[in-house]
Amino acid sequence: MTVVAPVVAPPERLGTSRMPDGRRLAWAEWGPADGIPVLLCPGGATSRRLGFGTEAVQALGVRLVSADRPGLGASDPAPGRTLADWPDDVCALAADLGPGLDGLRVVGCSQGVPFALACAARGIATATAVVSGGPDMTLMSAYLAPEIRAMVEAVAADPSAAEAAFAAGADAEAIWAMVTGSCAAPDRALFGTPSFAAAYREALAEGFAQGPSGYARDTVLTMGRWPFDVGGITGPVDLWHGGLDTSMFHSPESGAALAEAIPTARRHVVAEAGGLVLWTHGERILRELVGKVA
Repeated sequence: MTVVAPVVAPPERLGTSRMPDGRRLAWAEWGPADGIPVLLCPGGATSRRLGFGTEAVQALGVRLVSADRPGLGASDPAPGRTLADWPDDVCALAADLGPGLDGLRVVGCSQGVPFALACAARGIATATAVVSGGPDMTLMSAYLAPEIRAMVEAVAADPSAAEAAFAAGADAEAIWAMVTGSCAAPDRALFGTPSFAAAYREALAEGFAQGPSGYARDTVLTMGRWPFDVGGITGPVDLWHGGLDTSMFHSPESGAALAEAIPTARRHVVAEAGGLVLWTHGERILRELVGKVA
């Protein structure tokens, strides 16, 4: 399969913001500083450096901001953090980066999806894009693949032990092997392009710069019961899936279940795409998102 690799430009601006408790939250930016603000909640184990749609941000007038969650990349750890804490960090980040983040749109990809939905549920996202994501797994355990169900049950039984297990042996190479070893043909082709592979590997390496604890905490939070009700989200939500996505974590079918749970959801299935639809169709996702009026 021949694939034209999307442009994944390095960040135009990098920085850190101080949270109220003194922690640093690291961020990266692309596009005009006075553009329409869009916050990316990155996928599992990846850092702020892996943007998307970067070839289109100038034309669309988008200020794309990506933030490392606590313990990943260059963001300080926050022991015991929960999904409910992330909107607080986003509010503090928005306040630090200035009034230009008024009217914030939020994008969540894969493991970043519940973090984006936490912002939507809190009402701080005027519009949300959910890309390659699924619902609260604890609410659909009977429909999960056996290995995923086992992880969900382990988190429910003993979150601390599950977190330690997720951290054991987790590093950039292990995650690279996992995501490339069972992905759909369009994704394998994209991972096979030198430019995208290099950008993804760099984001993984930075994601694990402090070790595996940030990734392990994210995994426990995303596989445990979400502390918010997606049925109460009032802002517009676009759900994006690749029709060829074979992931056990975010199949098109799981996306359908999430769409049914969110009253404001609009579902998009890109027939020819896989799980990397955020990068293969980044401009389209951004264009839809910035056109939303909450």
